[in-house]
Amino acid sequence: MYCDPRFRRVREVFERQFAEGEELGAAVAVHVDGELVVDLWGGVADRHTGRAWERDTPVFAYSCTKALTATVALNVLDDVTVPVRDLWPEFGDPSVTVEHLLTHQAGLPVVEEQVPVAEFEDLPAIADRLARQRPLWEPGTAHGYHALTYGFLVGEVVRRVSGRSVGELVAERFAAPYGLEVWVGAPEDVIARTARLTAGDRVSGGTASAGTGTAGTATASGGALPEMLDPQSLMNRALGNPGMHRLKGGANHPVILRAGWPGAGLVATARGLAGFYQALIDGLLLPEATLKDALRQRVRGPDRVLLIDSGFGLGYAVPSGTFPAPRGSVEAFGHRGMGGSLGLADLGRRVTIGYVPNRLSGGMTIDLRAHRLAEAVYACL
Repeated sequence: MYCDPRFRRVREVFERQFAEGEELGAAVAVHVDGELVVDLWGGVADRHTGRAWERDTPVFAYSCTKALTATVALNVLDDVTVPVRDLWPEFGDPSVTVEHLLTHQAGLPVVEEQVPVAEFEDLPAIADRLARQRPLWEPGTAHGYHALTYGFLVGEVVRRVSGRSVGELVAERFAAPYGLEVWVGAPEDVIARTARLTAGDRVSGGTASAGTGTAGTATASGGALPEMLDPQSLMNRALGNPGMHRLKGGANHPVILRAGWPGAGLVATARGLAGFYQALIDGLLLPEATLKDALRQRVRGPDRVLLIDSGFGLGYAVPSGTFPAPRGSVEAFGHRGMGGSLGLADLGRRVTIGYVPNRLSGGMTIDLRAHRLAEAVYACL
């Protein structure tokens, strides 16, 4: 483990969260001006066996995946304003553009038909179900978090354009060239050392079962919303199909870890997640102009699915109720993952942060563990 003395406050926060029982196992990594200044890990990767969290222990990071998927899409597409049907002829609604998919404006946050378990690894089949649906609102007139469908929709566009899956392109264009420990669809040797997610009964922000596919039982402030308790609410329908809970162990199941869902399928170390954002802001994954345009806020305001304010550029979350930026951040962006994981970059401060825990919180907006660590990073700058 390593922590530059200038960033000892980050180490203090990280260690305190273990001491106070908020963590089971976790890791955090930070780059500043391209230098790895924090690389910490600790705790238990599997509470059933007592397996320790090692330097190369990855973990399932839920929606942190979306930033990698957006980067892949921008890597292979020349124009995001084109109708999806131009690239995917079987797609039903001619008014939906690729930009609508990337900004959660397509009106397709729910797979209406129950996805059978046998189809969990057949991403084109799930995408075909979405292609036949009618949007729940007029595309482009509102936004609502496409928790899982974002990945199936954007991923199918990527496949139609490139002939490759998001996971294959992450491996070929991002992970292999730059030595990044990130997988959208993990191979068996990585699955064997992946940390097991567990319920977060001691985590600030509420509780959640590993891979339940529901919003959990509490907001970040600890209060329950009626929509979280109603299985037929748009929120829970968006989060619950395909239902990870239908597999033993939920998101810990090998089917989920290897399926590579482009909306929630990332397996990564904290170092890999921070390294991805470092490569991104260094211009290695996208041209600078493309990235800056992608970070321009496209939507901001009430989210029809999450019921609080959210904000997005082209696939990247920008500061809002669902992605609160640390004090002092200048040009922060990134993505959070349900349960607590965080990937964040700041173009202005030249900072990248990756945080991955295996004890899940239940908040849909902010995990206090991740927020404290990010605040500590900025306090040290």
